Amino acid sequence: MEFPPTKRTPHANRVVIRSIYEQRLNKLLEEDGQEESENRAREEEEDAEEEDADEEGEVDPLAHLPLGREDLDKLYKFQLISRRITQQTGKGKIHRQYALVVVGNGDGLVGYGEGKDDELPRASDKAFAAAVRNMDYVERFEKRTMWTDMETKLGSTHIILRPRPVGFGLRCNPNVHQVLKAAGIKDASAKVWGSRNPLNVIKALFRVLQGGNAPLAMGDGFGGKAKKLDKGSGLRNKSAVERDRGRKLVDLRTY
Repeated sequence: MEFPPTKRTPHANRVVIRSIYEQRLNKLLEEDGQEESENRAREEEEDAEEEDADEEGEVDPLAHLPLGREDLDKLYKFQLISRRITQQTGKGKIHRQYALVVVGNGDGLVGYGEGKDDELPRASDKAFAAAVRNMDYVERFEKRTMWTDMETKLGSTHIILRPRPVGFGLRCNPNVHQVLKAAGIKDASAKVWGSRNPLNVIKALFRVLQGGNAPLAMGDGFGGKAKKLDKGSGLRNKSAVERDRGRKLVDLRTY
């Protein structure tokens, strides 16, 4: 008879009974084991429900994400902005916590999210959940850098991104560095002109990195054109560059 590990005993146990009443005892033990397993499963479900709901009865922000716990633990998570915000009302000021989190798998998938709550840890969890849901792919050249020079402007923040050769590394603004690292871009340089407000820098960078923000012959929705290589077009992928040049792109790595 085998007994699985429990909360009190973390090790599995096995009992072998050799007597005249072996069959009868084994049958009784099996029935008891089934009842214990059912009770244990019921207790685990109740514990999971209690964990999902906090003291106020609200659901945990990380409870209904499309990825499991193991996949979430493998992601890069950078909390780039955390501050106290104030809302002025007729009855006074309401103070809350704000967090902006960047999430990526280091292989072309990256996103950012924002969260607000009375406590910073919960605001960070809300931002992390929003970032996981907002993750999108970034086109990369040789899975290490961008395809071409990119330029965008958001408010008074002006960003220029340039591809660099193998081994160059990331030489750029600290917030840009964390976003590119989460996206899996290893060789690039960037210059931020004008305002270096972290919020504007991060939003402008995501607007220019993730394709689809600027459809052909249309603006980008932020009051600018997000100029990269062609006016009004998004970041081009490998097939588009090959069609434009009329030849295949060959990987020149020697290792």
